[in-house]
Amino acid sequence: MRTKITELLGIEYPIIQGGMQWVGYAELASAVSNAGGLGILTALTQPTPDALRDEIARCRSMTDKPFGVNLTILPAITPPPYAEYLNAIIESGVKIVETAGNNPKDFVARLKEHGIKIVHKCTSVRHALSSERHGVDIVSIDGFECAGHPGEDDIPNLILIPAAVRALKIPIVASGGIGDGRGMAAALALGAQGINMGTRFMCTKEAPIHDNIKQALVAAGERDTNLMFRTMHNTARVFKNSISSEVVAMEKRGVKFEEVRHLVAGARGKVALRTGDVDGGVISAGMVIGLIDDVPTCAELIQRIVRDCREHLRSATAMAAA
Repeated sequence: MRTKITELLGIEYPIIQGGMQWVGYAELASAVSNAGGLGILTALTQPTPDALRDEIARCRSMTDKPFGVNLTILPAITPPPYAEYLNAIIESGVKIVETAGNNPKDFVARLKEHGIKIVHKCTSVRHALSSERHGVDIVSIDGFECAGHPGEDDIPNLILIPAAVRALKIPIVASGGIGDGRGMAAALALGAQGINMGTRFMCTKEAPIHDNIKQALVAAGERDTNLMFRTMHNTARVFKNSISSEVVAMEKRGVKFEEVRHLVAGARGKVALRTGDVDGGVISAGMVIGLIDDVPTCAELIQRIVRDCREHLRSATAMAAA
């Protein structure tokens, strides 16, 4: 399957695994890459830049195919040493970086100097245009359906993808709400050159999270997510469990972030994913959980998606021809 994304990234299928905190380890990234997609390590899942160097080396020992590293740039009172993580990525010879959060303009020149392709994740066309001006190679446009932070515009992908394709000159990857061949066919028909999936890859054999979490996502429907932090203008879509429901209820009472901080702490979410305590912490998940019915291997999933995508595109073409 050849698109501008496969050509730019040197992969077989235009399917990218999203960079997910506490999930984007070498086990998953290598499995996705070995299956013909693009696996992504999550830089800030590693406690230090040196630990990221080790994880990159571990991933390289598990695949000889291209893989990338996600570096999410967010404002913080005490921010991580982003420049040091960037050094670890460059010095390890990684050739694909997915950036997210703030505009990557401060990092673009350095990445380009080392021949690194940059995929930047955006939730709006205006931010996508800004990142294009600063020199990124690909924009991953993230619709309202997505897990994590969908931005504050609430634009779903049926509108956001063609709007971005119309406005940008660089290739677009569709992200958010995609978990099967139908979604991939729709994204390609809307003008995207590939897809990005996070939640769907959580429900694979190789995803390094507890099976209880995977089965909870499989059993869930499309209405089983919560939108937290709406009142704080930092919306996050997560799995609907007792923790996230409590946060939403507290927000309706007008609480400030400090009053929910203990509930949403990243450390709690990390423990929940490892131990399988579905109500132990916040678990990011997109609305696509309503379309997930099983836990295949990454290879089985990617082959199925590509096969079904082709079939749905053929069917749509036949209807149009008739």
